[in-house]
Amino acid sequence: MERFTLIVLSCLILLASVACKREPVNFPPDNTDVVLTATNLPIVWIDVKGRKIDRYKRVEARVKIIDNGNNQLNYADTVAHPGQRINYEGYVALRYRGNSTYNDSPKKPYSFRTLDGRIKYASKKKVKILGMGKDDNWALLAPYSDKSMMRNLLAFELARSWMEYTPRGRYCEVFLDGTYYGVYILCELVTKGKDRLNLNRPRKTGDALTGDYLVEVDYDDNVHYLSKYHPLDSNGNVLTDKFIHFQYKSPDIDDLKSAQLRYINHRIDQMEAAFASPEYDDPVKGYQQYIDVMSFIDYQLAMELGHNIDAYRKSCKLYKRRDGIDGRFKTVIWDMNLAYGNCNLHEGWRTDGWVYECNDRLYAAGEDYLIPFWWARLNSDENYRLMLRERWAQYRNSNLTEQNVMAVIDSLARQLTVQNAIDRNSQAWPRWGVKVWPNYYVSKDFNDEVSHLKQWLRERIAWMDRALGYSF
Repeated sequence: MERFTLIVLSCLILLASVACKREPVNFPPDNTDVVLTATNLPIVWIDVKGRKIDRYKRVEARVKIIDNGNNQLNYADTVAHPGQRINYEGYVALRYRGNSTYNDSPKKPYSFRTLDGRIKYASKKKVKILGMGKDDNWALLAPYSDKSMMRNLLAFELARSWMEYTPRGRYCEVFLDGTYYGVYILCELVTKGKDRLNLNRPRKTGDALTGDYLVEVDYDDNVHYLSKYHPLDSNGNVLTDKFIHFQYKSPDIDDLKSAQLRYINHRIDQMEAAFASPEYDDPVKGYQQYIDVMSFIDYQLAMELGHNIDAYRKSCKLYKRRDGIDGRFKTVIWDMNLAYGNCNLHEGWRTDGWVYECNDRLYAAGEDYLIPFWWARLNSDENYRLMLRERWAQYRNSNLTEQNVMAVIDSLARQLTVQNAIDRNSQAWPRWGVKVWPNYYVSKDFNDEVSHLKQWLRERIAWMDRALGYSF
């Protein structure tokens, strides 16, 4: 009897061991049997050899990207189709990235650093990927709640001709350890690189101490600088239980010297003190000495066009160069997954109203991260509002004509449909007719989603025309 019991226990242990070994790792798609034969999109193979990918610690991976060029097909079977153009092949340091895009989506985004060898011995290596500028820091965005898969790229393209820098990205189809994971966006990150923000390394003294820096209004989940000021409600009351956090992005906190840390913190204090001053709108004494006003206007128009409920308070990136060049803070757009009506929170689905005025709703809903007070101050300055209206008119006569907006959407949609990439992605992640966080409109298929996006934008643009006094 004792021997029989030992045999049973041994079998159970063996079965448990087998089950553990077979447990899926790295968040595979619902359907792991999707077949890709040919595609118009670049194909990205990621090989981690079964290692578990981490959110914080990077793991070694091999990446291979096939891209045969415009109007050419890319084939997953490299044996049957030898001689294809390899756009990049090498070692990378890979991890998961994102906040809500990681926590609230089974389809995880990644970031990776390109290396000159095995991770244990390697240095970072700047490379060109898919026609984008040379760098060593890249993202693979994973559109999931955005079922059009185009909101980020749409925002980037509509703003590109106006802002000093807007990230570039390319659709691609991704395999991880041989399993098809779907359509991703291989994208530039907002970093200091020469082909991106082109920021210099700050020094310890003189003019070189004053730049270059990149900070971000965001969560308090990383080392950050706590603003001396609080958000405001719509009546101008100070919400003393809410705070504004500035994260250090470049240099990051590990590379910031004490003099540099003191400088950038003090510069933030100066900017915010100017906004808080009774003379905040004075052209000489006020905020204009600390910010590039047109850059802030361009950011505001991009965020408001998308009615992005995360705008101003999350992923709001501010950078400044040396004072001898231009020491004013400028802005970059990023993270538009919840924009263009794709959000059932805080009335994010609406086509009317200003996001910068929504602190009351955010506060009532118990949100911890509210819009910094300086956006309300900006929009109470008549000169700023006049420049905002004039800039909107310029937009509407160029990149924001209805014809151009719809053409950009059609171009992005065509990339996803011409060789059925959107269908393969939907096989891997079947979500048509299914509400996923934080969808407001639940589309029945891709055409329905694109039609809804177009109609939402028509209504939003018409409302902004009326609000900003624009007429043809």
